[in-house]
Amino acid sequence: MAWNYSEKTKQLFMDAVQGKPGSHLGEIKDPDGVGEHGSIACGDALRFTFRVDKHPSDPQQDVIVEARYLTFGCTSAIASSEALCAIIEDSHCTPIQALKIQNQDIVDFLGGLPEQKIHCSVMGAEALSAAVFDWAQKRKVDLRTLGLDIHPEEAEEGRLVCKCFGATEPYLLRKIKELGLKSIAEVTDATKAGGACMSCHHAPGGLQDLLGQVWGAAVAPPPMAPMAIAPAPKPDNGTPLSAYQFGRKIERAFDDYVRPLLKSDGGDLEIIDIKDKLVYVRLGGACSTCVGANKTIKLLVERALKEQVDEHIKVIQV
Repeated sequence: MAWNYSEKTKQLFMDAVQGKPGSHLGEIKDPDGVGEHGSIACGDALRFTFRVDKHPSDPQQDVIVEARYLTFGCTSAIASSEALCAIIEDSHCTPIQALKIQNQDIVDFLGGLPEQKIHCSVMGAEALSAAVFDWAQKRKVDLRTLGLDIHPEEAEEGRLVCKCFGATEPYLLRKIKELGLKSIAEVTDATKAGGACMSCHHAPGGLQDLLGQVWGAAVAPPPMAPMAIAPAPKPDNGTPLSAYQFGRKIERAFDDYVRPLLKSDGGDLEIIDIKDKLVYVRLGGACSTCVGANKTIKLLVERALKEQVDEHIKVIQV
């Protein structure tokens, strides 16, 4: 499906994949803080790094002067990471002050995100927390004495609730409380948990039980709720696409999403051939001579097709 992204989201994404000045895609060498969140296996992962201007006597007065990220994710993951870095650098905040940045601040900065992509903003906020914890350890700042508990252990400790996305009980309980999540759909949008096989939705100790544990009977499902859950959608009503239909779907993704982004910066793209899941393309206009052409192919073209057509597509530049 084609996501309804804001113009700001699309522009931040384009600036990042083309390596324009002022964008933040990359990694800081010898960072003062580094944090990771997500899983490459589930398709979204973020590594966040920052550098501080160190205060000579009080580490709590260190100021973040540079922020960078690396991500395995979609358009919204890259744009959300760009937004996070911009908010931090523009505010000239300390690492402790940066912890006040919430995923909603990132969503607001972008002018909104589709509900199914909210987890990308959550991913950035979580990676930031992990990076601040790393900074605190290096600078010997005891966060707990400041009343801060950013849960660095949740990624590895606690009962695994969603096996598909590696979401643990402590993590999910915290996000349900922090974000005010009241339904399984909201939990999935915010964390991805329950978004694949859905077996954790109503299993004992699953998402519905966690919601009930936090909010009580107010979120108890109706008696027939488990029967009302629709099966996972199948592409084109379950009918395999013919080679022609597959090609047309790719062309629509190019025409509706990829080409408008490229043309906004004087570029273009031509489909040369499609063989199974391999899509051969040739960049045109300003993109044909751009030093960031390889990034454009992988971070814009290929990811757009994986997101909107088929996750197994591979784009090859000719």
